[in-house]
Amino acid sequence: MTLRAEARTPAATEVRRFGPVQKWVHRTTAALMGVCVVTAAFLYVPQFAELVGRRELVVRVHECAGLALPVPVLVGLVSRHFRADLGHLNRFGPHDKTWLLAVVSRDKRRSSRPAAKFNAGQKIYASWIAGATLVMLGTGLIMWFTHLTSIVWRTSATFVHDWLALTIGIVIAGHIGMAIGDPEARSGLRTGKVSREWAKREHPLWRP
Repeated sequence: MTLRAEARTPAATEVRRFGPVQKWVHRTTAALMGVCVVTAAFLYVPQFAELVGRRELVVRVHECAGLALPVPVLVGLVSRHFRADLGHLNRFGPHDKTWLLAVVSRDKRRSSRPAAKFNAGQKIYASWIAGATLVMLGTGLIMWFTHLTSIVWRTSATFVHDWLALTIGIVIAGHIGMAIGDPEARSGLRTGKVSREWAKREHPLWRP
């Protein structure tokens, strides 16, 4: 009985989803993005701006956080496991189309939503937020180095930067909402491990 009980350890019912590097990249990027969003709110919402007052300091914090946003991913590239996860995120297969069609048709059956390590929604979000971050970085630099560009460029960059920032805030809110609805996924990002049952249910094509 003792040997059988020992065989049923938590490790036997769990699989590793993320390693230390993936967790660090996610947490650091989330923290930097959070700083960008919060400081942007204090810069553009008058009611929030009045609470802080020190606009110049807020601007500097916003700029530094924005410039640092790509750094965690670049550092993470030294990890083979992180690069493998990027490969999974960048590859779309026939099962991803099936997953998206099920979401559009509101088919909630698990069998109609096949997914490998990442589902199609996660892949689209990762691609979109990566592209949006690069656009925000580029437009931010144009706004920062005013002497290097014309007024037309600066005006256009400001327009894109402001409206894309609002869009990013909305998308991130949706991302957080989805995470709140899936405690097991949050646990995977926090501890690096998920239950085998969850992995088979939510990502049946994943072979950890």
